[in-house]
Amino acid sequence: MNRKRYKLLDGIRGFALIHMIIYHAIWDLVYIAGFDWQWYRTETGYIWQQAICQTFICLSGFCVPLGRRRLQRGCTVFLAGLMISAVTIMAMPDNRVVCGILTLTGSCMLLMIPLERILIHFRPQAGLAVCIILFIFTRNINQGWLGAGSLKLLELPQKWYYNLFTAWLGMPAPDFFSTDYFSLFPWMFLFTAGYFLYRLFSTNGLLHYLEHGILKPFEWLGQHSLGIYMIHQPVLYAMLLLFFL
Repeated sequence: MNRKRYKLLDGIRGFALIHMIIYHAIWDLVYIAGFDWQWYRTETGYIWQQAICQTFICLSGFCVPLGRRRLQRGCTVFLAGLMISAVTIMAMPDNRVVCGILTLTGSCMLLMIPLERILIHFRPQAGLAVCIILFIFTRNINQGWLGAGSLKLLELPQKWYYNLFTAWLGMPAPDFFSTDYFSLFPWMFLFTAGYFLYRLFSTNGLLHYLEHGILKPFEWLGQHSLGIYMIHQPVLYAMLLLFFL
């Protein structure tokens, strides 16, 4: 198994992390401090948010074959997600995070431990294509249907949408609420698409292109992304209280 450190991957993660921090800072200003920035609620703001989270999730899947101590890492990330949920539910229930992005990535990391034994038998090109298609067609599972874009192909039974476990899967109850919601489906398919993308790079001898970074500060941020993620919102809240509230 390849154990090299690919600096470009760290740099991409660090770059996405900076965007995530800026995005969350603006979220705090708009929804807590009351700044009237309408563009943030537009399609442009949504595309920005999606680009950030999709980069993180796909990159996490890409890095699965590169990681050591997968069980330990998966448990650490999953428990970090649960910690964020517990703190936000107790301290700020109106802005609570349930089934957030860390819960998702931790879940995917743990599920990949047994799943890789099956996925390893698929050709990376086919696996990547199938995962992208499944991601597209399950993109609206949270809203109760399957399809591509606005095309509804299958309405799902409402009785499937009833508790926290079904919300984790992708079928939230009508009263479910979270300011950062990433369910297992459809996002597991994007995660596994990242895994197959790594396999595609590996089988075609492309990994060496990832060995050299671009900016060392981005690489440092990428290497410490979990710790930074855990502390960035408390720091942003403190700054918000200090300067705007």
